[in-house]
Amino acid sequence: MRDVAIASFAQTRYVRSQVRLTEVDMLMPVVQEAVKLSGIPKREIGFTCHGSSDYMAGQSFAFVGAVDALGAWPPIAESHVEMDGAWALYEAWVKIQCGECDSALVFGFGRASMGKLRETMNLQLDPYTLAPLGLDAISMAALQAREMIDAGKITEEQMAKIAARNRAVAKDNPNAQVTGDFEVEKLLAEPYLVSPLRVHDCPPISDGVSAVVLAAGDAIGRGESKPVFIRGIDHRLDSHQLGGRDLTLSPSTKRAGQEAGVHDGPVEFAELHAPFSHQEVILVEALELSGDVLLNPSGGALAANPMMTAGLTRIGEAASRIAAGKAGRGIAHATSGPCLQQNLVCVLEGE
Repeated sequence: MRDVAIASFAQTRYVRSQVRLTEVDMLMPVVQEAVKLSGIPKREIGFTCHGSSDYMAGQSFAFVGAVDALGAWPPIAESHVEMDGAWALYEAWVKIQCGECDSALVFGFGRASMGKLRETMNLQLDPYTLAPLGLDAISMAALQAREMIDAGKITEEQMAKIAARNRAVAKDNPNAQVTGDFEVEKLLAEPYLVSPLRVHDCPPISDGVSAVVLAAGDAIGRGESKPVFIRGIDHRLDSHQLGGRDLTLSPSTKRAGQEAGVHDGPVEFAELHAPFSHQEVILVEALELSGDVLLNPSGGALAANPMMTAGLTRIGEAASRIAAGKAGRGIAHATSGPCLQQNLVCVLEGE
């Protein structure tokens, strides 16, 4: 296996609605910053891959337009995944492992504010048995939360505490969207959005982009930041039929964590892509994280959840923490699909 490192990470400040800039306008400065910080000249980056969703953009082949943010010269080898940018990172990592290139630019973007997200996400469901029911992501997550409460795995008070903690630590994250000190008692007094979920249990609608540059071989260590190495990465999926699995568990996360080698060394912190408060408990159990592991030091998806790049952002935030010398080893997690249907786990270490 080749040593592959995250050479740089850049992102926007996440906002509820970005109406003044197009996706290309949002991407250009972030991509340019990531390339500059990596220390790798643009002409030497051997592969580009990004994640997005045409459904969110409202037009076919919208991802082709995003390539305009990269510039017309020099020519590039480019690919795209119709999902979170974390899976684009995985494709780029595989490309480097195969020896087809020594560096890669990866980015993800999404403007969920452009339409009705709850209706848009319904389109990812099975078109014959689930989508016609009109289910949306929040309603499905509410079913999952109810199963957890009924199974005695969580309480509404614990869910409120998770939401309050994530948004409190997000105050130190200049790119977070929802931050502040929230009193648990006041949160529990709020009305339900979809029982048993209240607004604080759900992710904010966020617009934003993020990008990383991967490096291997002689490309490692050229930039301003210290390289952060990907020591293991894996992704698995569970059935997308909600009735075909136990929603209180995430076997795909568990298996991905095992294959990535989560417990081959000490886990100091974890950036978990848990869009709903109760899902943090599911992920902690699946990854077998001990009580002393710091969870979501950036605030996680409850502080900002830009669709199609929130998972990549978890990886970037984890890498940034290690590069800054705040930790030596940590894990990042990304999810896609309803109720934690598909999951990716990435193990990161410093030099």
